[in-house]
Amino acid sequence: MIPGTLVDLRRAEKSDLPLLTAWSGDVEVNGEFESFGQLSLSQMEKEFEADKDECWYMVCDKAGVPVGSVAHGTCGGGCWIGYQLVPEARGRGLGTEAVTLITDYLFLHKDIVRIQAETHPANAASRRVLEKVGFTFEGLIRKSFFSRGAWRDTAMHSLLREEWGGPRLLPVGYQG
Repeated sequence: MIPGTLVDLRRAEKSDLPLLTAWSGDVEVNGEFESFGQLSLSQMEKEFEADKDECWYMVCDKAGVPVGSVAHGTCGGGCWIGYQLVPEARGRGLGTEAVTLITDYLFLHKDIVRIQAETHPANAASRRVLEKVGFTFEGLIRKSFFSRGAWRDTAMHSLLREEWGGPRLLPVGYQG
């Protein structure tokens, strides 16, 4: 468990997969900017068990109720992160805290030089989350994915270890 003030991050378990599968195919959860998958539960289980390079967490409110997810994986000398919240959890600082927690965790426990995240260029809320955590907009990746009948651009953001400045929510000695 990675503890926060507003939310906690806990490793996703196989028992979370039905909820993650439902969220992946829900237009409301994915919002207007992200693609949405139509994965079956068995496909989600295969992804969960096969990809040892990715790690999935449930974003839980302080009552322990899942309100979103965050994931990370390796890329080059760093990590990528991705995150989502259910609509009713948005606009309350939960996403910013979840991204801060995973960022602190990754820089404290992984020998990486950067963390990167992509978002839709028009997704102002997601871009603001990244900016609040200290990520820098690097530029657009043109036509990087196909969704809803069109090729879409993504906005690349990154945070370098030397820009991070140390943990904001997790203590330096955190061993979670």
